Parts: sequence; structure tokens; C-alpha cells
Amino acid sequence: MDIVNLFADSSSLMVIFSAIAVAAVIFTIGSQIIDRFEFKSRIKHVAHERERMREQAMARLRESENKRNNARSEHSAKKYMEAVVEKFSLKKAFLDENTKLKLVQAGYRGKSAMTTYLFFRFITPIILFILVFAYLTIIMQSEQPLYLSLVYAIGAALIGSYLPVILLKNTITKRQQSINKAWPDCLDLLLLCVESGMSIELAFKRVAKEMAQQSVALAEELTLTNAELSFLEDRSQAFKNLGVRTGIDAVNSVMTSLIQADKYGTSVGHSLRVMAEEGRNERMMAAEKKAAALPPKLTVPLILFFLPVLFIVIMAPAMLRIFGPGGIMT
Repeated sequence: MDIVNLFADSSSLMVIFSAIAVAAVIFTIGSQIIDRFEFKSRIKHVAHERERMREQAMARLRESENKRNNARSEHSAKKYMEAVVEKFSLKKAFLDENTKLKLVQAGYRGKSAMTTYLFFRFITPIILFILVFAYLTIIMQSEQPLYLSLVYAIGAALIGSYLPVILLKNTITKRQQSINKAWPDCLDLLLLCVESGMSIELAFKRVAKEMAQQSVALAEELTLTNAELSFLEDRSQAFKNLGVRTGIDAVNSVMTSLIQADKYGTSVGHSLRVMAEEGRNERMMAAEKKAAALPPKLTVPLILFFLPVLFIVIMAPAMLRIFGPGGIMT
């Protein structure tokens, strides 16, 4: 009855309708204000995204421009090196039958690598001669005769003439060490792939992908061998090229076994199993050899560092009792 009386009373209805109207007005104004704030936030977000996209586009443009500039500079540098090599006939002076093979074994392929190597063999002695002579005569300003500075500069130039050769040999050694370290695991993976039914091309491709994390050099050589197996008429030539490019006896022996298996139709899996077993035995023998060579190598450090300290620890208390305060000798 109270509710009925409430709605029957005109003053109560006026209050209710007034409250509803006020709430509607507040809701309308508030929704407009909220929509305005959301619209402004969306505008800011769109502007921020536009600015971010513009910065990314500018960064891509700058990167592409830098790449083009670097390509131009590299192209001009290569042209200059080629001109120097042709002008001074550096191929006749420094190039021999083993130079190209050494560059390939170091991982440098193509005509540009040969040109760069010959150029640095020519320019390195000149640079070292100028630097050493200028340092001794201008910076040091020593009282020694000029001919001694000239002799020292010539000696530095002679060293500089062999510096590219030494660096190339160092690169070859590091590359061969990386391949040697990963080769036994590579043989095991090749054996698994071949015995699972893969062809030798697919096995090389799969193993190259797996060995990329352990040895980039070996993965690169396997990928190149897989490509040669695809387009060379004589498959044995691809195996020979792998042995030549690496210059490692273990790889050469495995490639010889694969060539014989491909020539006479014998089982490739059997050949790989035998070579993998030999590789593991050689690896164990190398580890035993290093372990056997360890005691002689430890003799000199033991004499120089451990024995003097041991004598001091043993004899110090007796010496203190003899020569110390209240000792026998005091």
C-alpha cells in the first residue's frame, strides 16, 4: 500500500521524475566527456603509431642507403685493388699453384679473395716500412745513424711481406681444428641418416643443418658438397673436392671410401660405419696421447712454483726455532 500511495502522490512522482531526469542528464554529459577523452586518446595513439611507423621507414631507408654506400665503397675498393694487381703484375710475383688452394682451405673463395690477398701482400711491407722509418726518425728522434733506422725499417718490411701468409696459415689451422673437432659427430649423423633410408644428398643436407651450431666451417663445406652432388656429372669429383677443400686426412679417407662405395656399388652405410669406428678410435688415441704428455709438461711448473713453496712451509718452523728470538743461534 505504501508503494501505491507513493506513486499516487504527485509530489513523490515529481521527485522521482526529477531524479531520473537529473541522472539522464548526468549520464549524457558524462558519456560525451568520456567519448571525448577516448577520442583524444585514440588520436594520440594513432599519432604515436604514425610517428613510430615513420621512424621505422626512415631507419629502413637509412639502412638501405648505408648498404648502398658500403656496396659502392667496397666496389670502388675492389676496383682499386684489381687495378693495382694488374698494374704491378702481382700474380706473377706472388701467385703460385698452392695459393688458391690455401685460400679455399681458409674459407676465402672467388676472384675478389685472391685479389685482396695479393694486394695486401704487396702493400703491407710498404706500410710497415713507412711506419717504422717514420717512428724511428720523426717520433723517437734517436741519435743513432740514419742507416740503422733504414735497416730496421727494411727488416719490418720483410716481416710484413710474410704477415699475410702467416695470417692465412693461422686461419687455415683454426678452420681445420673446428672441422676436426666436429667430424666424428658428423660421421655418426651421416651414418644414422644413411641407415634410416636417406640418400647421400639428403644426408649431407640434413647433417649440414645439424652441424651449423657446432662447426660453421664444416656445415659450409657439407652444404657446398651437397650442391656439387646435385649439378656435377661425376659424383666422385664432389667428394674429392670436399677432401681438398678441408685438407684433413680423416676427411680424405672418408671421401675415398664414399668414392669406392659409389664406384663399386658397395654399401655406403657399411663404409661410414667402419670409418666412424676408426674415427672414434683415433679420437680416443689422441686423448690418451695428450694425457700421457701431461706429466712431462707439469714438471717445469712443479719445480718452479710448487717445490719452493713446499720447502718454505716445511723448513720455516725449524728456521724460526734456530734463528728466531730465544733460538739456538741467538
